Amino acid sequence: MNAARTRPGTTAPARRDAEETKAAILTAARHLLARHAHADITLKAVAERAGVSPPLIVKYFGNKDTLFARVMSFDTDADALLDAPLADLGRHMARHVVASQRERGTDPLLRIAFAPLHGDHGDILRANFRAQVTDRLAARLTGADAGLRAELAVAALVGLGVMYGIARGPRLRASDIDTIADRYGALVQSQLTPGT
Repeated sequence: MNAARTRPGTTAPARRDAEETKAAILTAARHLLARHAHADITLKAVAERAGVSPPLIVKYFGNKDTLFARVMSFDTDADALLDAPLADLGRHMARHVVASQRERGTDPLLRIAFAPLHGDHGDILRANFRAQVTDRLAARLTGADAGLRAELAVAALVGLGVMYGIARGPRLRASDIDTIADRYGALVQSQLTPGT
């Protein structure tokens, strides 16, 4: 007989699979990293936010440093952020920043704003951000000053993330995502494809 059986008329609590659990842990760690110094974040706090036990984090990630090495990477976020043709990339990126915050409570870029809080780990965060976001974007651009234009475009997106997620601009938060993407995307696009 199955010991985990439920009584008739009741439902068992939903179980996450391993990938969903890992994703929840990473989301929780990103959330905390965007608000607290690395040294102040405990596995217990990550576990509470993710709805798991600290030993489960250890099972999946090994230790706090291994977990935060994953969290300090922007690779996966950059894949989604840059997943559009260059001609439509500004709109896509603006939409992605707002949709990520609104739908998942995370921002693909905002962690970089808190790099100074993280001591030596902040240097890792900055290096990853440059290589995985701005340099990768610059490599897609043509024409003069591609690196500067990439940094300016990303700076605009970080500003959008700050206004939405930290300053909590009420008009911005009340606006339709596509309206924001149309208006703000044009600003970002002006750096990506100037003169078009």
